[in-house]
Amino acid sequence: MTTANLLSHLFPAAADIPEAFRLPDPVEQRDYLVDGELRTWNGPLAQVRSPIYLSGADGDTQVILGSTPLLDADTALTALDAAVRAYDRGQGAWPTMRVAERIQHVEAFLARMREQRTAVVKLLMWEIGKNLKDSEKEFDRTCDYIVDTIGALKELDRRSSRFELEQDTLGQIRRVPLGVALCMGPYNYPLNETFTTLIPALIMGNTVVFKPAKLGVLLIRPLLEAFRDSFPAGVINVIYGSGRETVSALMASGKIDIFAFIGTNKAASDLKKLHPKPHRLRAALGLDAKNPGIVLPDADLDNAVSEALTGSLSFNGQRCTALKILFVHEAVVERFIEQFNAKLQGLKPGMPWEPGVALTPLPENTKVDYLHALVADAQAHGAKVVNAHGGEARASFFYPAVLYPVTPQMRVYHEEQFGPVVPIVPYRDLDTVIDYVLESDFGQQLSLFGSDPAEIGRLVDAFANQVGRININAQCQRGPDTFPFNGRKNSAEGTLSVHDALRTFSIRTLVATKFQERNKQLISDIIRNRESSFLTTDYIF
Repeated sequence: MTTANLLSHLFPAAADIPEAFRLPDPVEQRDYLVDGELRTWNGPLAQVRSPIYLSGADGDTQVILGSTPLLDADTALTALDAAVRAYDRGQGAWPTMRVAERIQHVEAFLARMREQRTAVVKLLMWEIGKNLKDSEKEFDRTCDYIVDTIGALKELDRRSSRFELEQDTLGQIRRVPLGVALCMGPYNYPLNETFTTLIPALIMGNTVVFKPAKLGVLLIRPLLEAFRDSFPAGVINVIYGSGRETVSALMASGKIDIFAFIGTNKAASDLKKLHPKPHRLRAALGLDAKNPGIVLPDADLDNAVSEALTGSLSFNGQRCTALKILFVHEAVVERFIEQFNAKLQGLKPGMPWEPGVALTPLPENTKVDYLHALVADAQAHGAKVVNAHGGEARASFFYPAVLYPVTPQMRVYHEEQFGPVVPIVPYRDLDTVIDYVLESDFGQQLSLFGSDPAEIGRLVDAFANQVGRININAQCQRGPDTFPFNGRKNSAEGTLSVHDALRTFSIRTLVATKFQERNKQLISDIIRNRESSFLTTDYIF
């Protein structure tokens, strides 16, 4: 079947959707979570549209999934006030709670979260167009991340349970919370990426205001009761609405101590500027990326093509870790393109629940138009769409476009497309590629494909001070979650991994005393009588 035929049969009729994946009638959500209670919003709502359309006699009709609260600034500030009260300048029950007890609360939440797997996976498919396999993987990986975070905190606490003696000074060093955190995640991983900051923030004793991503909003609704029932009042507060209206007010209040945000560097900069005490604001930011894949003339083309295809088009290229531009040596570029396009033809377009589907509709309303504009600009400057049916679209679906040859005059050479457009740049001199990386405003990751140890070693050294991760003969990616995930330049601030995140959302505090008999006795009495949550030699198994 040709791509044209596939597109003509892309969207199903309502009756053709398997029973297991059908959604009920649109849900009007008015609930939001503040101070341990689900409150009802009686104001305006934001309509939630699916990237999925239904075909019918009158053409394609976009599916309306429901609506969510469009909270105003004053309501958002009530959530912030609840978090501030729960933290109580570090004296609240949550920040002073023993680590083992906080872990029990997170474990209780995880158990409740697992009960909602089917509902959340279904909403991931319908809200952002993520296929069934990847939606299930996102949910399961998020649960695994929580388990790993609990394990990492236990290990961290075990190491902190001992006292250290240095230069006649006895001390105990522990990590303690920073204050009130604002956590905001991205639409492409609205569960996983969000929880990689939200869970560490909570488990380290901070209180949180959480605003779901702009897309993938309804899928948080099945978890609201779990949040409410698993944590003390005010520890976790969930708000909705326009970021311009709500988040701006939160930042301008000066009461946010930690800003965890995944989005564009411009948005992050604009929000940070609103904080009246920026030197007191800890930031954990995952931002833009333009990750290059660099194919050397001696690369194993089968591997390079396979990794580049997955790296550039997994979840339609809507990943910060996606390969956004491919530099291929002129000696192998024609063969690379031929093999790349052959593999691309094997990617199945369709609905997220269909077996083996790899290409799905795009959730952003304006994305198809934006991608068309990028392709048109490249064509105007001499590039061609070199794959069959590249750039063909239907409603929210855009079939991948492979552009070649791409040059610096084109927008796609510089802009992060965040979608299924694959720019291929031929090069002769490696200095051209090195200069691209050195001059780029972004520095998250890159991929090198080659087999010459001297050449690969030279490039590793050239790029080690430019990006956060160099992948050899492999696509860019985040995992494993125990590895650091960061970036340089405009791509990130701070480092996230399972154990790095615990450090990001906390600070080391030292209790010290002179190593004298009366002080040793005092410390022993405090520990023996359990007079302190901080000074303790408890060992968490």
